[in-house]
Parts: sequence; C-alpha cells; structure tokens
Amino acid sequence: MTTSDPGTGHPGTDAPSTDQPGVDEAVRAELNRLRESIDNIDAAVVHMLAERFKCTQQVGVLKAEHQLPPADPARESRQIIRLRELAASARLDPAFAEKLLNFIIAEVIRHHETIAGETRDSTG
Repeated sequence: MTTSDPGTGHPGTDAPSTDQPGVDEAVRAELNRLRESIDNIDAAVVHMLAERFKCTQQVGVLKAEHQLPPADPARESRQIIRLRELAASARLDPAFAEKLLNFIIAEVIRHHETIAGETRDSTG
C-alpha cells in the first residue's frame, strides 16, 4: 500500500488526491512530502517486524527442542505492561499499542505451535 501514489488520495481520510484540480501546488507538494515519509516509516515497520519474527522463530525452535509450551502468559503480560508504558511516553494510545502487541503475540504463538508440531513429527 503506498500512500504517495498521485491520484489515490489517502485511504481512510478526506484528504484530496494530489492530482485534483484546484489544489494549491504548495499543498500538493506538502502532501507528497508527508506521504513519502509515511511510506518510508511503513517500510521500516515491516522490516522491523521481519527482524522480530526472525528472533521469535529462533525462540520457537528452542522451545520446541526443550518441550516448552508455545505461549508464555507471564511474559506476555509483562510485555503488554511494558509496551503500554512505552506507548504512553511516546504519546501513542496505549490501548492501540496493546491491540497491536496482542495481534503480534497471537502470530508468534501460531508460529511456535507450528514449529513444535514439526519438531514432534520429525522426532517421533
């Protein structure tokens, strides 16, 4: 999803597309500048998530090798508290941050369950 494509507008907002007649050139330039920044941030977020999942995949392998459960509710609770605090200090809605982390945690647990199943299948 690119938000800087001319003519697409900004999804989910009333922002005018950058090719609308009557939009001041300075406004059009500022929209494009901001949208390019958004696109760069989105790319960084995707790359950071990819790195995070590389680490959690390694955790999943380690857990599977030592027959540890895929989920760790105590750690998840600590992480939620930690992320809510980080969000608040960054002026981001802590509830949103918690929802995002819960989504990521659910995906990690799914990966860990898959890895555990594959490990069981290959050893037994």
